[in-house]
Order: sequence, then structure tokens, then C-alpha cells
Amino acid sequence: MNRTELAAHLKDRAAQARADLVGIAAVARFDGVPADQDPRTIFPECRSVIVLGRRILRGALRGVEEGTSFGSTYGTFGYSWLEDNFLSQTTYDVTCHIETLGFEAVPLFGYPQEGMPTGRPVAPGKPAPNVILDVAYAAQAAGLGEPGVGGFFITPRFGTRQRFALILTDADLEADPVFTEHICGNCGACFKACPFGAISADRLKPAGIPGAERQTAVVDNTICARCPNGAMRANGRGSAVDRIAAACGRACTVRLEEAGKCSNRFAQPFRKRAPWAVDLFQRPLADAPATAANAAANAADSGCGRNLDTIGQGR
Repeated sequence: MNRTELAAHLKDRAAQARADLVGIAAVARFDGVPADQDPRTIFPECRSVIVLGRRILRGALRGVEEGTSFGSTYGTFGYSWLEDNFLSQTTYDVTCHIETLGFEAVPLFGYPQEGMPTGRPVAPGKPAPNVILDVAYAAQAAGLGEPGVGGFFITPRFGTRQRFALILTDADLEADPVFTEHICGNCGACFKACPFGAISADRLKPAGIPGAERQTAVVDNTICARCPNGAMRANGRGSAVDRIAAACGRACTVRLEEAGKCSNRFAQPFRKRAPWAVDLFQRPLADAPATAANAAANAADSGCGRNLDTIGQGR
């Protein structure tokens, strides 16, 4: 098979392994990234980066949207199990097939880099382990979507609702075009939905692949870590907070679907009732005597957020 046929063959194989999204980036698209995010630091002979995605079921968000079920819906089927079981099985199966064809393949979780443990360099010129790729950068380089202004990675099929994993291989594969379209309309729904002002609309930073960068808001992760409105953290993922099911992320889902920007469409709208919100003491905001800003400011003093390895709300 030539490089075009091999790329098409592996995409078919990924679909058989239940990947909902698959894109390929040439490793040259990572030129200039820091060494601790460069696939060639892990696999110097890497020629292609394959990005695999599996959807987050819209129904996995339902319990959080209603405020009645967190861990057994989104926390498992939309977050930890999806990454650690379903997507990892897809990644392993595709990796096995690549190696059956005689090419080396390195499977990688799409975990964020923030707060992940690091060791000491094993030799001069090598970065400290563990090297972790920027999965959003890789997914855009592989043609799958773009970083939105609220810090969510958005695809034209599922919006914010997907998880990614990576495969590095020495197979020379035809790459997909870099994603250059605009899905995020900078509507500000995510800013407005955050009860604690953690997303800074007036502080932006560039994100994404050079030539197709997007301006994304600065997000205060320390506030998000205390948020009981659907923000989550799971073991082994450093300090990054998952916000897809949080008030901001669900507001983004609503707006993308209303605007017809997701090809995965449904008979009924996602939001059927007025959204709920609670303060850091888990009181409905309409009844809380303190403002959200005061609650955020006093969270550490009052013990909120000390147990951060919880799903959605404290257990």
C-alpha cells in the first residue's frame, strides 16, 4: 500500500475499533513545539501522529444537566471509563494492527499536561519524563477541530463532546489538512454561565497550530477545581479540571446545537429546563446570602475544595 492507501486503511480499521473521529498529522507540524510536547522526544523515528476520538454521549451529560446524577453518568461514561476503558481499547486495537503491518506504534493517553508528575532527565539534552503531548494541538493538526474561546476543543461533529488518544508511528501516512474553519462564534455563553467568573473574557491567549491559532480565554483552574456545578477531576490526570459537564461546558453545548454547528443532531433540544447553579457551599445561588465572588474568595478558608478528587460534587 502507498501512503494514501495505508492512511485510508488505518482509518477504516479505527472505525471498526469504534473510533468516532480519526485524523492524521505529519510530524513536521510539531516543529517548534517545546521538547516536552514533541512526539519525536518520545519516538524519534515518528513520521505520523494519529489522533483517535470517541464521542461523549449526550445522554451522559443528562444527569448533570438536571443536577441529579454526576458520577454514575458523566463521571464514568463521559469521563474516566470513556478514557480509561472504551477509548483505550480502541487505541490498543488500532496500535496492534499497525504493528501487525510491520510499523512501530506508540499509544498515548490524551491526558492534559498540567500538574502531571515529572522526574529527572535521564541524559543531557533530554527533557524530564513524562513527556505529554498537547492533545488539542495534535487534534487540530490532524484536522479534527479547533480550540474555542472558552478553552474547550470543538469539533464539527460533536462540539465539545469527545475524548482523544494518540498513536505515534514510523509509518509514512498521508496527512489530513490542518483544521482552519471557525466553529466557535465567540458568543460568550461559557463566560456568562460560570457562577464564579473563572473564565476571563478580557484576558486572551493564542492556542493551536501556527497559522490557524485561536484566541482562548485565560481560565482560573484553582476556581474550577472547587466548582460544584459539574466540573470534575479523576485520578491520574494531574491538576487539570474537566469542564465539559460544568455549567460553562453545558452552556457551550446548548449554543453549538442551537446554532446547528454539530452534525450529531437530536430530535429534542439538550436544554429543556432552566439551568441550575449552586455556590461553593452547594446552596442554590438564588438562595445564597453570599455572592458567587465572595464564595470563591472564601472557599479555601471555609474548607471548600480540599477534597478535589471527587466527581462533580463532594461525596
